[in-house]
Amino acid sequence: MKLAYIGTYPPRQCGIGTFTNNLFHSTVRSNKKKRNSVQGLVVALDDQDETYNYPEEVKLSIRQEHQRDYLEAAKFINISGADICILEHEFGIFGGQSGAYILPLLYRLEIPLMVTLHTIVKSPSYNEKAVLREICKMARKIVVMSHKAIEFLTTIYGVDKKKIEFIEHGVPDLQFSQHLSKKEFNLENRKLLLTFGLLSRNKGIETVINALPGVVEKHPDVLYMILGKTHPNVIRQSGEEYRTYLQRLVKKLNLENNVSFLNEFVDQEELFKYLSASDIYITPYLNEAQITSGTLAYAIGTGSAVISTPYWHAAELLDNGRGRLYNFGDSAELAAIFMDLLDNPEEMKTLQEKAYTYGRTITWPKSGAKYLAVAEKILEENPKVEVVKDTTIDPMMLPPFSLVHIKRLTDDTGIIQHAKFGIPNLKDGYCLDDNARALLMVLMAYQQKKDTTALEMAPIYLSYIHYLQNKDGTFRNFLSFNRSFLDEVGSEDSFGRAIWALGFLLANAPNDAYYQTGRELFTNALPNFTKLRSIRAIASTMIGISYYLKINPGDDALIEKMRILAGKLITQYEAEKNPDWKWFEPLLAYENGLLPLALLHASTILNDEKIKETALETMEFLTANTLKDGYLSIIGNEAWYRKGAERSQYAQQPIDALAMVLMYHQAFHVTKDKTYLNKLFTCFMWFLGENDIRMSLYDFETKGCCDGIEKYGINRNQGAESSLAYLISHLTVLKAFEEIEMSVSKAES
Repeated sequence: MKLAYIGTYPPRQCGIGTFTNNLFHSTVRSNKKKRNSVQGLVVALDDQDETYNYPEEVKLSIRQEHQRDYLEAAKFINISGADICILEHEFGIFGGQSGAYILPLLYRLEIPLMVTLHTIVKSPSYNEKAVLREICKMARKIVVMSHKAIEFLTTIYGVDKKKIEFIEHGVPDLQFSQHLSKKEFNLENRKLLLTFGLLSRNKGIETVINALPGVVEKHPDVLYMILGKTHPNVIRQSGEEYRTYLQRLVKKLNLENNVSFLNEFVDQEELFKYLSASDIYITPYLNEAQITSGTLAYAIGTGSAVISTPYWHAAELLDNGRGRLYNFGDSAELAAIFMDLLDNPEEMKTLQEKAYTYGRTITWPKSGAKYLAVAEKILEENPKVEVVKDTTIDPMMLPPFSLVHIKRLTDDTGIIQHAKFGIPNLKDGYCLDDNARALLMVLMAYQQKKDTTALEMAPIYLSYIHYLQNKDGTFRNFLSFNRSFLDEVGSEDSFGRAIWALGFLLANAPNDAYYQTGRELFTNALPNFTKLRSIRAIASTMIGISYYLKINPGDDALIEKMRILAGKLITQYEAEKNPDWKWFEPLLAYENGLLPLALLHASTILNDEKIKETALETMEFLTANTLKDGYLSIIGNEAWYRKGAERSQYAQQPIDALAMVLMYHQAFHVTKDKTYLNKLFTCFMWFLGENDIRMSLYDFETKGCCDGIEKYGINRNQGAESSLAYLISHLTVLKAFEEIEMSVSKAES
């Protein structure tokens, strides 16, 4: 039997990685003499942009936010000779919203799947629930490490109980003498209290520190050791703020001689020496939402006297006298337990003996054997795996997402609007249109890919929008390279694009500073919404309002403005339509998809069937005139397409392809009709050569997008408008692919 494991893996410093490593070595046996010898390989998850020097069993690694890597991994596993794939699942280690990037990999597996669930959320978000349910549907067996997990899976996620296997968290089969361990660490004369793990605020370590003053007054030999580095995600967001807070608390309580911080991620053998040296082990977590704790299992395995708050795993594992529980955040109760155990050594010894006895039943060799028994049972059933066919959307056809060219075009003022080939053309300066699109794009990139570079660029574009807003809430548009204003009031179209970007920001703000700035700009612009006459400006503004209303659904004033603006589009349409011409104007011009897109957004806000019908009717008219040959043929801007005349074929511009991509994406959301996602992808492929001249507008060298298709061929200049249109389309395709993968089995059920 050959097993393929997917999970984080050492040397990455991660609890899931340690678990995967222990499971691998407890199941994969290289002794050729054994008839039931097992082979194995590991596919490891990298963290953000980090890479690791993995051991030989790691045959492939996946970059967390690179969707293509997941699809390549599926292909690799399918040809590796593996009989079963075992997934170690934790939401935070996979890319996409709620770790959705793992789904395409699992859909493509041609071998049975087992999954170990390390986190099961009691009150999941929509995406968390959808992702976990999809994984459970694909899995032949689901391994959990607590009975509470079984309860959640069956009652909250609707998982068939027959699929679920209970196998407790394994404990390394390591044993060290407490006397010798204390001697090694120069702790022979100390009562050692220990907490181990990656530091973050939910660990509740301050509860222990606050419990100590009265304890050390009677037992001055007590030493509380906090062993572990700060969690990498905490470091990225707030540095060592929590550790510094704890150190200040220690100093404030005069506990410098009784509290020790060991800022290390120790290896397993070293950890077990510390655990063996400890007299009492504490897990002081601040809430119950912990379905599995490896550190708690380790403490039990080494025979520590364990004290814990009653989070889900602890309540089970410490039952029957294997440990003591205290209420969340209750330092006084914890201090009383400390005193009881330190004053009564026999009571502490009883706890230690019960813990150790139980720990010998959950060593990794025993847990590994249980995993193998489950795997063998799956293979005995001779399972046939139905491979889900690829959808029309295939992210393997997309170039890797890159902000290289956008960074090239961006300085500390904003994004330069034009380029000569791939080089910024400083002579033409900046415009509001492109900085609004740039803000929209980087917010999408951060939301979907957690791209920190995108987040760093966002304030540049937001600052530009702020600088260009007039006192009356309108906006200037153009700024020269020397930062001189080039107009007093910009076009209505540029106004609409700014409102679109600001609305998206308010619905997806990465922090409060961005939100407050965006809200101020948006509010200042409000009086101008219903003054708009350009139907494309109206459409862009409607889209911005729709995003705003997602987080402020009770804003009746904005809902009324949405109704007024939608009414203007409907009135325009009613005035122009006839049986052969179902459009808002007597011509098809630029960014045509923007108009049905805005009505589709409005229909969900206003719940108006007429608005929805108009959106779908005009969308079908546009589709018939641009997709009739199986690829996107954009209306050319030379003379557009006037009612009763010939349509212009050139020049075709990327913003039109973007509008079509966004229109079909929203149509899918409104109707749930997957054929719109196929059309979406067809429109996106216009950028990559599925167009009238069969040439790619995306430049694989510069990572920019060419400005359009001319009669002579490709316009090789790569300005902000075209490159942003490509990147927003790219992100929309990735988002749509995520959504269709998550909905595959929903259609079957």
